[in-house]
Amino acid sequence: MSEDIAYVEHPSDVLAHAVALGAQGRGFALITSVAIEGGAAREVGSLALVEEGGAMVGYLSNGCIDKDIQHHASEALQRGEKRLIRYGEGSQFLDLKLPCGGALEVLIDPAPDMAALAAADAALAARQPATLTFETPAPDERSLAFTYAPKMRLVLAGRGAVFRATAQVGKSAGFQIYLLSPDADDIAATAALCDQPPTHLTSPGQFVPISVLDEYSAFLTLFHDHDWEPELLRAALETRSPFIGSLGSQRTHGARLARLAALGVASDELDRLRGPIGLVPSLREAPLIALSAMAEVVAALPTGIRAA
Repeated sequence: MSEDIAYVEHPSDVLAHAVALGAQGRGFALITSVAIEGGAAREVGSLALVEEGGAMVGYLSNGCIDKDIQHHASEALQRGEKRLIRYGEGSQFLDLKLPCGGALEVLIDPAPDMAALAAADAALAARQPATLTFETPAPDERSLAFTYAPKMRLVLAGRGAVFRATAQVGKSAGFQIYLLSPDADDIAATAALCDQPPTHLTSPGQFVPISVLDEYSAFLTLFHDHDWEPELLRAALETRSPFIGSLGSQRTHGARLARLAALGVASDELDRLRGPIGLVPSLREAPLIALSAMAEVVAALPTGIRAA
């Protein structure tokens, strides 16, 4: 049996893999975190799967019990039996402790509803939330539903070291990356991080509709030459993005707001623009500026899983 575990984070990645396996006629067990007591490494509703060969995609703990979950999922596949397993306090597995304390219950389903998984995968790919319902086996017999948000998007317009570093941090954090830059070298250096080819900006006065921005997206301008910003910010403020922010000093941000107001941007829209971005002020190193900005983004975006 394969011992591999692919530590993917987002439910959409697990669902996409599940749908691909189903299209190939390959079996798998879907694993869902259905209850947590006390501390936990993952949210309730987190997903993983184990293939017939034993490989696991996704995870339910931070490595402390995933190998055991993988083992039980392989057994469930062989027997064709749905299982509900409890770890931690009240578990039958006294030798398996949860370092974070409390308890975790996982549902293992060797025959999940493929139509429901395909519908959820399609909804998330279309940037819509998706809800899945899970039925636990007897004698427990609970019906549980969780709603999953699409993967977060990060749209960056800029150039230079901070632009490149923020793209790298965003990619490492699991964001979909979309980039706009007037600099051909920056585009070449970051193209491999992108979910679609970067946009080459050719003029500071160019109005570029940013259609990829939605309520699960953030937009940042990362320029030191701020003439590139007004039209890009005006376009971003016409979208539903919950986070629109810009690099620079307080003085620069005041001038930025005045320029946008002169372009006809309404005051309530200007209130949406954050600046200077970053939780830690006055940083000078590009990687740290990127981390500071991304921490503010993560705090603002609607992420995670909720009970339906």
